[in-house]
Amino acid sequence: MKSLVAIIILLAICLTGCKNKQEEKNDYTASKTSYINTENNNTNEYVNSDTNVNISEEKNRISTETDLASFSTPIVYKDANRQHNMSLTCSRLNGTIVKAGETFSFCNTVGKATAEAGYKEAEIFDKEGNIKKGYGGGNCQVSSTLYNVVLQIPSLKVIERHEHSRKVSYVESGKDAAVAYGSIDFKFKNENNFDIKIYSESTENSINLRIAKIENI
Repeated sequence: MKSLVAIIILLAICLTGCKNKQEEKNDYTASKTSYINTENNNTNEYVNSDTNVNISEEKNRISTETDLASFSTPIVYKDANRQHNMSLTCSRLNGTIVKAGETFSFCNTVGKATAEAGYKEAEIFDKEGNIKKGYGGGNCQVSSTLYNVVLQIPSLKVIERHEHSRKVSYVESGKDAAVAYGSIDFKFKNENNFDIKIYSESTENSINLRIAKIENI
């Protein structure tokens, strides 16, 4: 009888010891790592108690913009198709971001001027300076306006630019930038260490372009 009681007491002691060890193990595991969600500053922090390292990950990056330069050209010749084309081109160009070190292409950004793309026929110049009708007439005023913005920012390097085959009315001589998809283009390189953003607007009386600096904070 005494042997049986001794065996029962011994089993009870062993079970209690195992339970305590398991609780200690669970407590250690729970305190080893913790995950903190900081809603006020939109960051998540993972805290490792062994190394005391906090790794933060931003949920939302906040960016600010600073205007670098702007330029406007008057719409002297008011033709409905021409103004439609310029408005369409400005809408496609508006909001374009040119990253640091990248080269911007007007033709690649805007695309080919076709009826399928929504363009209409308006006056254009051919290589000999003759006036004729062509899809996208008026686009060169947008590219020329952008060229004059780029000229104000030394850190934007002009890679390709062509004059028209005859004088245009909306910019000074030598300050125009003719474009024709698949033939001639207007290109510049962003040599800054920051991204830039192009804003373009077509109104009844003018084409307005500006370039802003983008900074992430």
